[in-house]
Amino acid sequence: MAYKVAINAEEGGNSSGSIGNGITEKDYNLLISKYINNRLTELGIDNFLVRDSDETLTLQERVNIIKNKYGTGNNIIVISNRLNGTNTSGAEIIYPLRNNSRLASEIASELENAGQTVNKYYQLRNSDDTSLDDEYLIRNTANNQTIIIDYGSVLSTKDAELIKNNYESLAEGVVKAIADYTGVTYYPANEEDYYVVKKGDSLWAIASKFNTSVDELKKINNLTSNTLAIGQLLRLPTKNNDGDNTQGNNENIYIVKKGDSLWKIANQNNTTVEAIKKANNITSNLLSIGQELIIPTQENTNQIKYTVKKGDSLWLIANRYDTTVDEIKKVNNLTSNLLSIGQELIIPSSSSYITYVVKKGDSLWLIANEYNTTVAEIKKLNNLTTDLLSIGQKLLITA
Repeated sequence: MAYKVAINAEEGGNSSGSIGNGITEKDYNLLISKYINNRLTELGIDNFLVRDSDETLTLQERVNIIKNKYGTGNNIIVISNRLNGTNTSGAEIIYPLRNNSRLASEIASELENAGQTVNKYYQLRNSDDTSLDDEYLIRNTANNQTIIIDYGSVLSTKDAELIKNNYESLAEGVVKAIADYTGVTYYPANEEDYYVVKKGDSLWAIASKFNTSVDELKKINNLTSNTLAIGQLLRLPTKNNDGDNTQGNNENIYIVKKGDSLWKIANQNNTTVEAIKKANNITSNLLSIGQELIIPTQENTNQIKYTVKKGDSLWLIANRYDTTVDEIKKVNNLTSNLLSIGQELIIPSSSSYITYVVKKGDSLWLIANEYNTTVAEIKKLNNLTTDLLSIGQKLLITA
């Protein structure tokens, strides 16, 4: 059976959804959905986005879009992505009365592996007619297998930081679950660290191609024999450039364990996701068990990664970071002054900054005192409107 996947980013347009801790739900629903869309396409799974921009769609319009595109077959998977504004942290997954829990269970397992607590996966009956699903989208997309994924609460500091820094890994977990469920060969996004076995391959040939040994390949892939299967996924040894380390005592090595995420590792080591990715020359947030990571102790930079917020303009951003509109446009290859909420900009600055990760017991006054600056300066630099901090929050501090 050839499966097709419709990806629904809930909210959008006039409906922002839940807002809190620097997250507007509709924006992250779309970010997660677009990531899943791109990765499923890479894996060769037929899929489409119900909304691919910030537009207002009613529930009935969403149902009609799905039916018009793919019909009502039971080979259609509908993934609906959302966040919530409750006081309860953790993810929840709702699946239809007409289906079993297998796909929901696999998604739950992968979200747990990506670092998020899953409270439950369950079916929800309508209170007026218990023979019907309660969720409109599930109820009106029969016979599709419609799964609603609630990734966490924007009001929970823990969830919000996890979603902001690790949404790609959460989305990748959903991708892996779908691939496993549909019988499609899965490979991670950072595929340069993996190899898919082809006809005629042998461990010796693969080891020679990637400048390693058969014993090393068997060790990191837990293989007990030299037998391979076409389509089998092999992890390749990580290139860590031993003996060519130019950062000296400013780094240490961390071995990735089950349940780790870049966000979690960065928090534990008082650094940032961006700093770890830069030190290891990796482009995604995906990790593999046993992978070696260089952990920098501190990041000094004359460039700032800035996420555009409501009310921002290039002039306001340039003024805040002591640069010019033209310089920001040049660095980001912008041809107009228009910005969109959630857009990421590189901000050049004449000043040098470090990225500080807030720890338990920190306050703006303590941090300002430690780095010989002022509370007002930290608030201005980080666009803070209150003195409240959350553990794991990242702050730019003038070096």
